[in-house]
Amino acid sequence: MVMSMSCPETVWAFPPEQLRLDEHDVHVWQASLNVPSSTIQRLRSMLQAEELQRADRFRFPRDRHHFTIAHAVLRLLLSRYMAVSPVHIRFEHNQYGKPSLCATTHQETIRFNLSHSGKLALYAFARRRELGIDVEWIHRRIDQPEQIAERYFSPDENETLRRLPEHQRRKAFFNCWTRKEAYIKAKGRGLSLPLDQFDVSLVPGEPARLLQTRNDPPDVSRWTMHELFPDPDYAAALLVEGEGWKLTCWRWV
Repeated sequence: MVMSMSCPETVWAFPPEQLRLDEHDVHVWQASLNVPSSTIQRLRSMLQAEELQRADRFRFPRDRHHFTIAHAVLRLLLSRYMAVSPVHIRFEHNQYGKPSLCATTHQETIRFNLSHSGKLALYAFARRRELGIDVEWIHRRIDQPEQIAERYFSPDENETLRRLPEHQRRKAFFNCWTRKEAYIKAKGRGLSLPLDQFDVSLVPGEPARLLQTRNDPPDVSRWTMHELFPDPDYAAALLVEGEGWKLTCWRWV
């Protein structure tokens, strides 16, 4: 099932046995992070030493398990596109930590991005197009969201947030947060790109858009932003380089 760019909801289909990722395709997957403990051990065996070290840095078992599951599923998904064993996939990282496939592989044209929050992970894949994805559980406890917005959001975004009715502000806050995260992840520069130097739309029900980039004004025309609806309790955003791409959303089982 293919979702048009104007569709108000995301259609999550079960994938076919033979999966193709063509030049104009963008694939987004959602996966549950709730799996049996026996499965976690199997997934852990797929990770490389560096990934295991990162997983083991988490203080709480739940966070360790979620990291393990999310990154092992990334390997399993890439293995479907690359037709190789998930344990043979190798990553490299830029100076800001954004991962990519090692240039020594014959599939380095595949771009990908991963985000997970709560009990859900989202993945985005394309060929020769940079992309970024972010998902947030909107019921997570956040102390003083207004102060977070004042610190990180742009003046225009804060003004828009203040004008909204109280019942819309939490969703708007997470709309803004996920769209900003998707942009900096697509750019691959992490927080070296100040969050208040670009504007995104945030009003619930309005289209997701990158509105303005003060550090690089022409950059607005380079990217297409899209809101995703993986679950009513989550906010999610996708940013993809260029136009003319076709979005398909899959459900991992």
